[in-house]
Amino acid sequence: MNAQQLKNAILQEAIEGRLVPQDLTDEPASALLERIRGEKERLVKEGKLKKKDLVVNPISEDEIPFDIPETWEWVRLVDIGIAETGTTPSKSHPEYFGTFIPFLGPANMLNGQIISETQGLSELGANYGRIVPEGSILQVCIGGSIGKCAIVDKPVTFNQQINSITPLVCVIEFIYYVLQSDYFRLAIKDKSTGTATPIINRGNWEQLAIPIPPLAEQKRIVSKIEELLPKVEEYGKVQDALNKLNAELPERLKKSILQEAIEGRLVPQDPNDEPASTLLAKIRQEKEQLVKEGKLKKKDLAVNPISEDEIPFDIPDSWEWVRIGDYANKVTDFVASGSFATLRENVKYYSDKEYAILVRTKDFQTNFQTDLVYTDKHGYDFLSNSNLRGGELILPNIGASIGKVFIVPKLDYPMTLAPNTVMIRFYWEDQRDWIYTLFCSTFGKALLNEISSSTAQGKFNKTDFKKLVIPLPPLAEQKRIVAKIEEVFAEIDKLKK
Repeated sequence: MNAQQLKNAILQEAIEGRLVPQDLTDEPASALLERIRGEKERLVKEGKLKKKDLVVNPISEDEIPFDIPETWEWVRLVDIGIAETGTTPSKSHPEYFGTFIPFLGPANMLNGQIISETQGLSELGANYGRIVPEGSILQVCIGGSIGKCAIVDKPVTFNQQINSITPLVCVIEFIYYVLQSDYFRLAIKDKSTGTATPIINRGNWEQLAIPIPPLAEQKRIVSKIEELLPKVEEYGKVQDALNKLNAELPERLKKSILQEAIEGRLVPQDPNDEPASTLLAKIRQEKEQLVKEGKLKKKDLAVNPISEDEIPFDIPDSWEWVRIGDYANKVTDFVASGSFATLRENVKYYSDKEYAILVRTKDFQTNFQTDLVYTDKHGYDFLSNSNLRGGELILPNIGASIGKVFIVPKLDYPMTLAPNTVMIRFYWEDQRDWIYTLFCSTFGKALLNEISSSTAQGKFNKTDFKKLVIPLPPLAEQKRIVAKIEEVFAEIDKLKK
């Protein structure tokens, strides 16, 4: 049971006469109703009410939803006070609006209180509004806020989206709690007209049946409710904190598991694995062969040494620290020769199918099914250095998307890289999953934030990206780590459901 459900249960107990014990010495509710009627008769004599306001419509058995104590009475809402509905003076008369008296709407009410006074009426405009005195209860009678209530602490006017009841003799707070109960809210809904926008007019609203206890018991009920509601509120805060923790726990667990993974503590090391140094040696051999074939330059063989200051934590002996540029086959971004004008001249964008897809990070969210952007054969060839084969990693390098990482799918369609992204291609696809895992981790995201500019949007370039220092396990251990993460994450996702 959440806090709102608990509050609803307390109010229902209250209006059914089960929240506090009855006292046989209390003056019964029937006597209270006589006093209310006497007050109304006085107001009729003073010309403040009309004789028709004294008419009482009897309540049938079919209208009584639950039993109440013998000292209580079922009455119509209007029988315990004066009911009104709001009105708005003509907007064509600006002189009707001013600061003489507050003019309220549903937006000025929240959690049982008037939280703001955004508009008022002038002394002249008040003659065209409906003024209710301090101690009146306003209730929204239309739309999504229907049923919302507030007690006013001074005379106010209000618009036609609100009905009001000014209780006579009764404890105002008790009537307020009746109007806030599930019973009364459901009664409003039952008598409302309209589907998209429910509305209950004053005529139907004021005729709704409510239970009335003796006056002394009303006071005891209000006292008990006001004793309990702060505890309910505190319970709600604790529950909200627990719900937040439960909602965050799966992601916290995942972050913790990823951190264990990149520090070499998620799966045991196997002495039979080829060490990471052997993997790096194989990659260097591949690069040397590409230099011989003229596909790489000799400068691409240069390795930037890693200093002790760049190493953030210890890793197993079979692992190595390596720069991402030395590990990858290729790191590039949206590449074009010449000036921006040259780029604009050579790369055209199309919304209809053309030769190649310009791959953006948003396309991964739609699984490359909708709203794709294309370029023609000339643009694709012009961007040949950033053409995609599928299987590469893509990382946004600007704005709020920094820290996300995506795997390019293998499509039966040419693809090339869109602006504001960096692509990593590997010699073997087995290498990719470890790097994907690393950049999903808190550590990987922190690396990207470190190289991002401190401007409002933030941006990193491929040169700084290639220098990032990352931990590298043996290839066999990389596979075991990735498999373990997939297994554990699947169990966490089950817990979430």
